[in-house]
Amino acid sequence: MSEITFDSELDCRGLNCPLPILKTKKAVDGLSSGQVLKMLATDPGSVNDVQSWSKRTENTLLDHSEDGGVYSFLIQKK
Repeated sequence: MSEITFDSELDCRGLNCPLPILKTKKAVDGLSSGQVLKMLATDPGSVNDVQSWSKRTENTLLDHSEDGGVYSFLIQKK
């Protein structure tokens, strides 16, 4: 994961679809425009879910990575 600074962190490890994306939506809704959320998940389906959701909502997926079964996402609110 790159060295992008984030304003809020959301831990969705251990949660299964659709909870990670629902909690991500709620967290992003609470941010101001331009702020960045770091979301952690263990559900492999979260990769496709976050990519699809960010395109649909026009929030920017700045970066995502996987390390030891933990998926990290950096999402910037539009």
